[in-house]
Amino acid sequence: MRILIDMNLSPEWVHEFKLHNIEAVHWSYIGDIGAPDIIIMDWARKNECIVFTHDLDFGTALALTKAEKPSVIQVRTQNVTVTHLSKMVISSLETYTDLLLKGALLVLDEDKKRIRILPL
Repeated sequence: MRILIDMNLSPEWVHEFKLHNIEAVHWSYIGDIGAPDIIIMDWARKNECIVFTHDLDFGTALALTKAEKPSVIQVRTQNVTVTHLSKMVISSLETYTDLLLKGALLVLDEDKKRIRILPL
């Protein structure tokens, strides 16, 4: 499993994922920081990555395009720090690995987790 971390989340996530043997890269290391979401999604699809974001537009793009990939993990909390979210994110990745590898939208907030199989 490979994770592509969107610009709206800290590059500190790269290290956190590495601690859990998950390969991850922050978009700022590989692409234009001002790139539109469609470019980020296209890169993730071509490189078999799951997009990890705090941006609601990725879910909308999946729905509008009826795409089957890339999977997206969308965090819907105000506090998106690694220390606050790590346990929830890592346990969700472990729980939903199979679905995320096939194509899914996973929405995480403080109270619940929702997963939808792609295409939406």
